Amino acid sequence: MANYTAEEVEKIKDHILSALEGVIDPELGVDIINLGLIYAIEFDDTGRTEIQMTLTTMGCPLADLLTDQIHDVLKEVPEVTEVEVKLVWYPAWSVDKMSRYARIALGIR
Repeated sequence: MANYTAEEVEKIKDHILSALEGVIDPELGVDIINLGLIYAIEFDDTGRTEIQMTLTTMGCPLADLLTDQIHDVLKEVPEVTEVEVKLVWYPAWSVDKMSRYARIALGIR
């Protein structure tokens, strides 16, 4: 079991966040970070990583595809040994959660 310092954990979370930018919503063509779909990233000393995310709509058919992509990109982060993706619905997603980049890319003001 590794004993990461708080600073090391933050760096690992930054790497996780960067990796997640590679997960593109195929309907919108924008990554899940800029869409504001990721609500929390938790990482512990064993490498267990929990991603709390939402979807743009509750019935979104892309949940499994996005979850699979998250697992795939996080294989590239060496400190991550296990990934759990938890879908959360509160707070509800809205366009306010999108980055400026995502709004420009999608033509939303």
